[in-house]
Amino acid sequence: MEFIAPDDTARRGRRLVDAAGLGCALGYGVLAWAARQPGEPSLVLFLAIAGWTSLLTFGLYAAWGRWGDGPFPVGRLLVWAVVFRACGLVGGPFFEDDFYRYLWDGYRFAQDGTPYGVAPEAFFTDPGVPARFQAILDQVNYPELPTIYGPVSQLVFLLAYGLSPGSVAALQVVLVVVDLLAIGLLLRMAPARGVLLYAWCPLVVKEIAFTAHPDGVAVCLLLAGVVLARDGRLRGAAACLALGAGAKVLALLMVPLVLVRGRLVHWGIFAGVLALLYLPFVWRGGTDLPTLAVFAREWQFNAALYGLLTPWMPGGAARLACGLAVAGGWIWYYLRHRRAATGAVPRGDWVYGGFLALSPVVNPWYLLWLLPFAAIRPSAWAWTASVAVVLAYVTGLNLNDLTLHPFDHPVWVRPVEYGLIAAAIGYPWVAARRVATATDGGGSGS
Repeated sequence: MEFIAPDDTARRGRRLVDAAGLGCALGYGVLAWAARQPGEPSLVLFLAIAGWTSLLTFGLYAAWGRWGDGPFPVGRLLVWAVVFRACGLVGGPFFEDDFYRYLWDGYRFAQDGTPYGVAPEAFFTDPGVPARFQAILDQVNYPELPTIYGPVSQLVFLLAYGLSPGSVAALQVVLVVVDLLAIGLLLRMAPARGVLLYAWCPLVVKEIAFTAHPDGVAVCLLLAGVVLARDGRLRGAAACLALGAGAKVLALLMVPLVLVRGRLVHWGIFAGVLALLYLPFVWRGGTDLPTLAVFAREWQFNAALYGLLTPWMPGGAARLACGLAVAGGWIWYYLRHRRAATGAVPRGDWVYGGFLALSPVVNPWYLLWLLPFAAIRPSAWAWTASVAVVLAYVTGLNLNDLTLHPFDHPVWVRPVEYGLIAAAIGYPWVAARRVATATDGGGSGS
């Protein structure tokens, strides 16, 4: 048997990581080049690169689990994560136009002291809007609605405005830094091999580094709250959770789970910090809540179980049924989590996975909420979902198909997308049942 020195084993491991990292970097480099060309990148090219980088990332994860010797090299994990995000900074957004709203909100915040209360369309004929921001304003989607983004997200937009007014690159830099902080927090809760899945995840790279979606801000604050609560620092956890909820309302689903052993003082801190975030804007006459209500009541895109209900019942009844199912599942898990050991990290993958399964709107970047928790407890279904959900970009708009509504999918998209996720959920059960059946059969024949 050949003896392999520990240094040789470590060197081979580093080469394996670098080979996978280089392959991913080449893919993101091509995507950055395509994003810089006139028009949108080829949808086929995007899906191919998403598949290629996913294969390399998940293949590296599996290979290290089977053949790796020793801890996963954190330095290389981080270096390549930075390289991938740098490609996003070079490439810029594609298949999305939400960033125009972020830039407009930053401008409004800087000029008027609040981004709330007035819809963008009110400024269409305002001669006081600079030409740079008039061009941005012309691209804002749903201009008849005031902004939907929370106060902490607005502070991030204001920071980007302060760095470079009207520059999406400035916003990308801020969001990438926050995302790297989130990776650092994950390294305090999970082995580096698990964190690899998030740090190198193509969906994360696309939605944060390329497309500048701000969900990573709320997720980072939520993770900070989880880390502090695990360490017994519940006051700091409560403050971070309030900041997370002030960035995006989805953080509220996790607050009672993280503060499950919190006392009245901790809930007071949470409520106080959240109130301080909102009061200045309430004083000036507007918040994100009215548009959030419109979103919850009317919007639908890429729905899973909700989409199965709507042919059989009115949309309002389907939303109510799904809301009650989410509430019931959340209560069940809360009662289970209360019995867990002190400091146990809540199953955010279950919470957000269940929520998204029943939500009327499933944008690809919404998975940024569950994937950090799937790095702590890796599962086939969560990481399959991170790949399958990119099919949501196969729309009439991106296909240039005039027979489809711009945000409608071809009939095959959602069956394939959610069929892959369902198969990943069901496979472990089927495999376990086969093993049990084979064992029982073997036992009866002996």
